Amino acid sequence: MSVIVNEVEKNEDWDMVIEPKAHLLDLNLKEVWKYRDLMWLFVRRDFVATYKQTILGPLWHFIQPIFTTLIFLLVFGKIANIPTDGIEPKILFYMSGITIWNYFSNCLSSTSNTFVANAGIFGKVYFPRLVIPLSSVVSNLVKFGIQFLLLLLTMAWFAFKGTALHVEWPLLLIPILVAMMAGLGLGLGIIISSLTTKYRDLTVLIGFAVQLLMYATPIVYPLSFLKGFSYAKWIQWNPLTPIVEAFRFSLFGKGSFNAATLMYSGGFIIVVLLMGLLIFSKVERTFMDTV
Repeated sequence: MSVIVNEVEKNEDWDMVIEPKAHLLDLNLKEVWKYRDLMWLFVRRDFVATYKQTILGPLWHFIQPIFTTLIFLLVFGKIANIPTDGIEPKILFYMSGITIWNYFSNCLSSTSNTFVANAGIFGKVYFPRLVIPLSSVVSNLVKFGIQFLLLLLTMAWFAFKGTALHVEWPLLLIPILVAMMAGLGLGLGIIISSLTTKYRDLTVLIGFAVQLLMYATPIVYPLSFLKGFSYAKWIQWNPLTPIVEAFRFSLFGKGSFNAATLMYSGGFIIVVLLMGLLIFSKVERTFMDTV
């Protein structure tokens, strides 16, 4: 009998062998690329499931930034009378900040719940676990595209009404800035996701932390507004600050743009992303025992 079994094993031609990871640096990103079709299915699932039983559906991608912009315009623009660094009309200042911020916060929130929210899938079928957070980043990119289109239409409307808008070469930086936001959201998200397998309190704190982080980022105020304040340097060290300021500068040609601080943000993002991948790779081996 043993001879027959050995002969059968020799004749079997496996197209895939699933083995445990040998070491921490064994990220196997090539395998993630092989499962890109699955990633696109998850992207479609995320986009469709969000508004499947809603009346307005994807229109919420327009409604949410419009109402948030109007509230910011009333509270910070009219009541607090915070300057907008020469960007007029003020509605464009707030809408641009909300657009880029929503992409980061959505990426962070969705990827930070990867293990807990998808434990049922992970326990039944094998695929590279990194596909899930990557699909969240891509699906949120679709939402960003819709809101960015709204921003461009608003800019075109004001330009038609006679407002002078300067579109120059910095506009080419926008894809890089969006990629930086995606990298930072993914890196921080998978770190938090890896920790939530043992510490569920983080899932409660993440929403509160994102709100606080928004006010520590120049979304409702320009960086120049903080000159003279003692805590201004802490805002400047926020890696999101150079990205948001560069995003506005790319669109309107006004505000503060510093290549050195943008490079600092890029270096910070690379470190966070590498740390996140390593921690994620380590936790995914044993997370089913704790989830």
